[in-house]
Amino acid sequence: MENYDLIIKNGTIVTADATEKGDIAVKNGKIVEVSVGKPIEATAGQEIDAEGLHVFPGVIDSHVHFNEPGRTEWEGLETGSRSLAAGGATSFFDMPLNSTPPTVDKANLDIKRKLAEEKSIVNPYYWGGLVPENLADLKGLHEGGVIGFKAFMSPSGIDDFHNVDDETIYKGMREIASLGSLLAVHAESTVMCEQLAEERIGQGKVSARDYVESRPVISEIEAVRRILSYAELTGCKLHIVHASSRKVVEVINDAKQRGVDITVETCPHYLSLTVKDLEEQGVIAKCAPPLRDQDEVEDLWTAVANGEIDTIGSDHSPAPASMKVISDNIFDGWGGISGAQSMLNILLTEGHFKRNLPLEKIVELTATNPAKIFGLKTKGTIAADYDADLTLVDLNESFELKKEDLFYRHQHSPYVGRTFKGNVKTTIVGGNVVFENGQPIQK
Repeated sequence: MENYDLIIKNGTIVTADATEKGDIAVKNGKIVEVSVGKPIEATAGQEIDAEGLHVFPGVIDSHVHFNEPGRTEWEGLETGSRSLAAGGATSFFDMPLNSTPPTVDKANLDIKRKLAEEKSIVNPYYWGGLVPENLADLKGLHEGGVIGFKAFMSPSGIDDFHNVDDETIYKGMREIASLGSLLAVHAESTVMCEQLAEERIGQGKVSARDYVESRPVISEIEAVRRILSYAELTGCKLHIVHASSRKVVEVINDAKQRGVDITVETCPHYLSLTVKDLEEQGVIAKCAPPLRDQDEVEDLWTAVANGEIDTIGSDHSPAPASMKVISDNIFDGWGGISGAQSMLNILLTEGHFKRNLPLEKIVELTATNPAKIFGLKTKGTIAADYDADLTLVDLNESFELKKEDLFYRHQHSPYVGRTFKGNVKTTIVGGNVVFENGQPIQK
């Protein structure tokens, strides 16, 4: 009789390849046995009866802004990781720009890593920044273990994290390619967006619709086409974040057909919210690129179903409530949607139950593909020798998201008041339960 640390019994196990009922045995943080159709007959220090529950690989949220160190009053590693655990996520990739100092050299990376090791209850990973001032620091960041690099083609909104000019793009991508790493890009045209915004504000056109029209889909397409030319020139691997339209995705997939090494992410808010939500909720639902109309939402779901999108990340970008005050001028409010806790709920409700998206596809987008793209060789699926990062979900349970249910530092989100089907019951990281009975388990 093998003695395990944990056995999860009678669960419906979901991977990118299949959904089957079975048992999972865990020892020393690793999955050591998955038995389908035959119970695991062994003892364990802990047993979880998952009868009636689906067992997913833990969500890998490759796009969050946790703002620590230096801006923890916006969000921190403790509150951010607790919210992720509540939403079924077991790993995150923290963006480099909102910290003070930003993650643009190895010394700053080391500061962030130390804090995450102390405070995060899920697995932390880190993006390094690419800014005009840090070309000489890219190698040190890579050797320090960053998951990749992030650049903004338009202003980031953060004074000490500058957007890249074309010279920086070329030199940075050439260096990143030589390191065997990849570049993630916020792709919007600075010239287009700034000129359109200036024109509207000058005319007193400051509504939600005006903001959206100041950042049109064509501004994303222009920036993607430009960065693609540099990718073809340098051979640098690209990852386009938060594509808001299938029209953007089509440009990227055309490049894939030409042999460009490129992947693309979209976000839950582009799959579930529209301009109407921005009009009704104001700055709480403001982001960049902005929300689009319902036809764009449906087209994105078609792209998801067809395998045209590689990953889904929350782009959790929180801010204090004082920066989210509804005003007559939507341009004044801070952009960024708080959504890390709700990503899996949205994909299950809007994708699986409303649009018949297979559970296997959700796993592919949120776990298997991120693990493959970003080199997490022991994560992203449920199989022997993989990390025991798991989430147990009751697909039959519906709930209304309430403000007090959020574990963010600031309890606001455009999803408050929505009813979701599919409730996370337990989240497990490295074989240890970090969320159960509706509460994170403090580190």
